[in-house]
Amino acid sequence: MMFEKLNFIEEKFEDLSHKIADPEIISDQPKWQRFIKEHASIKPVVDKYTEYKTVKSGIKEAKEILKESKDDELREMAKMELEDLEERVEPLEQELKILLIPKDPNDEKNVIVEIRAGAGGDEAGLFAAELLRLYTRYAEKNNWKTEMMSSNETGVGGIKEVIFMIKGNGAYSRLKYESGVHRVQRIPSTESGGRIHTSTATVAVLPEVDDVEIEINQNDLRIDVFRSSGNGGQSVNTTDSAVRITHLPTNTVVTCQDEKSQLKNKEKAMKVLKARLYDTLMAEQNAEIAEERKSQVGSGERSEKIRTYNYPQSRITDHRIGLTLYKLSQFLEGEIDEVIDALITTDQAEKLKKLT
Repeated sequence: MMFEKLNFIEEKFEDLSHKIADPEIISDQPKWQRFIKEHASIKPVVDKYTEYKTVKSGIKEAKEILKESKDDELREMAKMELEDLEERVEPLEQELKILLIPKDPNDEKNVIVEIRAGAGGDEAGLFAAELLRLYTRYAEKNNWKTEMMSSNETGVGGIKEVIFMIKGNGAYSRLKYESGVHRVQRIPSTESGGRIHTSTATVAVLPEVDDVEIEINQNDLRIDVFRSSGNGGQSVNTTDSAVRITHLPTNTVVTCQDEKSQLKNKEKAMKVLKARLYDTLMAEQNAEIAEERKSQVGSGERSEKIRTYNYPQSRITDHRIGLTLYKLSQFLEGEIDEVIDALITTDQAEKLKKLT
């Protein structure tokens, strides 16, 4: 079945190659762009399949030489080549299987990240601030841009809630595994008895949504404007620049007040609203097959405890895959690829099981 699918993709690639070179289709830019995108998306599969067929062809030729040739030197060369080519077959088949796993259509998108302090009072707010720094540092390491959208700070340097966007190719494909409850275990600086406290923060990673993907009826929105406020509720702006948008059918409320411009705050609030409504829509559509879709890396639900950060032991444990690392300080500096790579590998393995 795998090779039937690969042959079909190869034929489709050839058909698309002709279409994107057709002047009539080129004149229809929306259609041409759609074909170009599809052509580019399946090219890696076709290239790998071509490599695989070349290897199999080389194996066949080497076996024929060994069977028919009387030249000892030629036979020795064919034998060496055969051994080399046969070693490449299994890894190439595995790569092809991974390439055939259905792609998440959101993988290449920018993300909107929401971090909220959970249980633990001030300590939870401080932990939420550290998670913000962690993802900001990770974005910097990947040359992605970070844009603050909304923040609500505590009076001790922590964060009650923060919403920000990370712009970069493939941001969602890497960060989507971060959704869930993050738990920290450490001795607070204010704790005289030296007891370890447990606090939590929730992280939600949402793909940025295009207008064509979700349509919002303006009549379903209530938009309120007010003056931005800082810690303690004091006004930090003399104009009504803060914006609160309520989506009446779902009672979803988004507030943005970080910009001095009311227009910019409204624009940011609408982006967050679209992402939340899209996330809810996708959850509803997938509800019936949720059990089938769940893999070892978890469902990504906000109520799910996914990771523990233990300061006394300098330990990070990802509970979904049972991975423990003793490099907390590096992890908090944004060096999280080792965990993300392990999550992706596990996710791919689970999907491969379902495919077979």
